[in-house]
Amino acid sequence: MTEQTYGSAGVNLDAAQDVKRLIGAIVSPTHGPQVLGGIGGFGAMYRLAGYEDPVLVSSTDGVGTKLKIAIWMDRYDTIGEDLVNACVNDIVVSGAKPLFFLDYLAVGILDAGVVESLISGMARACKQADCALIGGETAQMPGLYADKDFDMAGFVVGAVESKDILDGSKIAKGDLLIGVPSNGLHTNGYSLVRHVLGLDRDQTPLEEYVPELGQTLGEALLTPHMPYYLSVRDALPMLKGMAHITGGGLVENVPRVLPAGTGAKFDTSTWEVPPIFTVLQERSNISREEMYRVFNMGLGMVLVCDGANRDRVLASVPESRVVGEVTETADDQRVAL
Repeated sequence: MTEQTYGSAGVNLDAAQDVKRLIGAIVSPTHGPQVLGGIGGFGAMYRLAGYEDPVLVSSTDGVGTKLKIAIWMDRYDTIGEDLVNACVNDIVVSGAKPLFFLDYLAVGILDAGVVESLISGMARACKQADCALIGGETAQMPGLYADKDFDMAGFVVGAVESKDILDGSKIAKGDLLIGVPSNGLHTNGYSLVRHVLGLDRDQTPLEEYVPELGQTLGEALLTPHMPYYLSVRDALPMLKGMAHITGGGLVENVPRVLPAGTGAKFDTSTWEVPPIFTVLQERSNISREEMYRVFNMGLGMVLVCDGANRDRVLASVPESRVVGEVTETADDQRVAL
């Protein structure tokens, strides 16, 4: 009888050890003195210091079916950035500083080159957000993921002084909506993109150079989710609330920060919609209403402040602009575009 091993079941233990050593070299530069214990422990440790009355803020997310685009294009250098930025942006809206990030990567076949690209992207994004990539898990699951398929998720923890939490409770009619640009789809709406472009049947459109985009369609679709922590950090004391514009677009995300009885009126002529959205709409039959309900349509963050802080917020947040105002409205008519 042939001896049975973990390798014969599709799990490569030697490759896993090599990947662990590789990851250690990539993530160590993101660590500061608050990270204790180094790499390889059962649990990652972080010393919280410098706060009087800290509140921990956490978020978890994935990259969704944008992973399919990366797999089809065999390009993995930006997906890690997507993962970190999607999570970090979600805690920034509460006024929190990101402290540390953990990832979970599940693969069918352990490819060290792919893992290196993914983790390197996470490390770049963590460095940019002044956040430690403190730990994670890489699981080989050949019975669940076939060929090049994989999935990834992340978890971030941040902190904010209790008195500085942004919860939107002070937002009132007449406050200004300040938009911060996106650079494309970020990590939302890819199931619709795959459907309307027929990519599950034929991936050749990804290789097409599109003059309006200045690059191939696939490259445009892999543009990484923008980070916003450093951009908005200096403006936090002047804000009443923030919304990260993810799945559901402006229609669903802005109301999450508005008090009952208030709404948001946007002037869509005040910002530029990235050309990828125009290209997608021209190549499909997606209505304007559906576009704004699914995609961010050019705004990655919406900040709320009173008129007295307008100029200071605009000066402190790069490329920001006034895009609308808070209104008094019924709760079932919260966003006007």
